[in-house]
Amino acid sequence: MGSSTRNPSQQRQPLIVGVTGASGLIYAVRTLKFLLAADYAIELVASKSTYQVWQAESQVRMPVDLKQQEQFWRTQADVPQAGSLTCHAWGNVGATIASGSFRTLGMLVIPCSMSTVAKLAAGLSTDLLERAADVQLKEGRPLVVVPRETPFSLIHLRNLTTLAEAGCRIVPAIPAWYHQPQTILDLVDFVVARALDQFAIDCVPLKRWQGGKQPTVGEVF
Repeated sequence: MGSSTRNPSQQRQPLIVGVTGASGLIYAVRTLKFLLAADYAIELVASKSTYQVWQAESQVRMPVDLKQQEQFWRTQADVPQAGSLTCHAWGNVGATIASGSFRTLGMLVIPCSMSTVAKLAAGLSTDLLERAADVQLKEGRPLVVVPRETPFSLIHLRNLTTLAEAGCRIVPAIPAWYHQPQTILDLVDFVVARALDQFAIDCVPLKRWQGGKQPTVGEVF
């Protein structure tokens, strides 16, 4: 597994993880698995529609009670004790992560619905997830979104461009194959690793690109 270099002040600052109702909650689960196992502090907020998507994708109910929800995510990620995880209610716009005075490493929204992308691009904050993301932009902190949609409409592309122009990093849920994936989780983990790369966090075991094969004399491409 890779290692993440952090100075003492960074170790005390949490990373906000936002989970929306986009399909692909496995991306959020794997993100939590690697971050918690690497002893990171996580402030998590799931949007209202996330509850419905959990039911549709996995036939399980995500608890509303926040303490139970923390245990739910830890069980899904199979990390019962390591790291620190605090869950916030989607409607609690008075939570710590709603303020710029609450210091963080930034925020990762994974997976990110195109509805959330549109609201962030327009500067709307109708719930805690959107407010926390807006705070990262106004404070100049890293904001990374992992959109999970296909195909992109022109409206989607324009909204993503607006976010990119505002300083947000866009990491689409598009895996590569040069690391020779053997399972679906290998493909998921590639996207998670590239998203965390945007925060200079290296805690996902990943076969990184080492350069292509050098042609030999007479070899034709």
